[in-house]
Amino acid sequence: MITRLTLVNFKAFRRLELPLGPLTLLTGLNSSGKSSVLQALALLRQSVDHGAQGLLLNGELVELGSARDVLHDDFGPADDLTGGRGPAVGFVAEAGEPFRFAGFYDPEEPDEDVMELLTRPVAWPFLAAPFQYLHADRITPAVTYPRSRQIAIDRGFLGVRGEHTVNYLRHYGETEVPDGLLRHPDAASPQLRDQTVAWMQELCPGVNLQADAIEGTDYVRLSYGFGGTAGINATRRRRPTNVGFGLTYALPIVVACLTATPGSLILLENPEAHLHPKGQTRTAALISAAAAVGAQLIVETHSDHVLNGVRIAVKQEALRSEDTAIHFFRGNGSGAEVITPGIDKDGMLAQWPQGFFDEWEHSLDQLLD
Repeated sequence: MITRLTLVNFKAFRRLELPLGPLTLLTGLNSSGKSSVLQALALLRQSVDHGAQGLLLNGELVELGSARDVLHDDFGPADDLTGGRGPAVGFVAEAGEPFRFAGFYDPEEPDEDVMELLTRPVAWPFLAAPFQYLHADRITPAVTYPRSRQIAIDRGFLGVRGEHTVNYLRHYGETEVPDGLLRHPDAASPQLRDQTVAWMQELCPGVNLQADAIEGTDYVRLSYGFGGTAGINATRRRRPTNVGFGLTYALPIVVACLTATPGSLILLENPEAHLHPKGQTRTAALISAAAAVGAQLIVETHSDHVLNGVRIAVKQEALRSEDTAIHFFRGNGSGAEVITPGIDKDGMLAQWPQGFFDEWEHSLDQLLD
């Protein structure tokens, strides 16, 4: 597990040292640097997966542009990473021992999208562990989804937009979710397909889903049923395009968490998107359960319901307070600063900085004024 991540001259940060836990929440204002943390880890994974010949700025996981785009405007020395060679973007990930990775910024080639490596670890075991990264821009309801054996089945990767989730579920639907906090008590069986349905019913009561291959094509099909709820005919299957947007948007989050294993790393952007408040809180319960079974999750969120769902998980002893890190990002005019409120065993926060999920109170004050 990565216990601390340091970013040097990367995007909004001249230098940022960020403690990480089994479950880390990245919160704060827009364009304050939250996504940069996720992008840094994805960039390292992307570079290592391609043989670590350089920092690969554009690839399957992230598309960051050129070296000019990722170098902090007011970059500082990074001698501890580069040996004094010059401007560089660097990272230090601590996982039992510090692993250093630095890419040289060549002023003669500022628009290159591969940065020469100055420092790299001999072995980086946590970047070889099972991995998922789901962007905020995930799959939307569609008639078909891709059917890639290499990505979904051989690699077990859901895709950064979750576009391979349906094919993954089609192939691995009968595998069992291990006994423990991830298993939903109301599911028909321990199988992944039934567990997924049970958690999806937290978002939409009575819903079920089915994933099928379309023979003779490179596509799979997803359909929903509703068990006769809300006056909908239970015998008919429904295309995702004729069903609420939030169900399909949430599906990759649910599958990523249910397939979490000890040592795996899961990066999630805005898991609350298109979900009603209860759905957001229950999604936080699932995320907390994935962290409790030994996976590491780093989650960017703008939702107070997700925050409170994690706090409830701590209070109910589903997740230890010391396994949770909460960071609040806000701009300071020249970059970004990070405040880290502590959380106790009752789910209470040690501080509540200005701008940290306090808009509800501000709005109420105006209504009562």
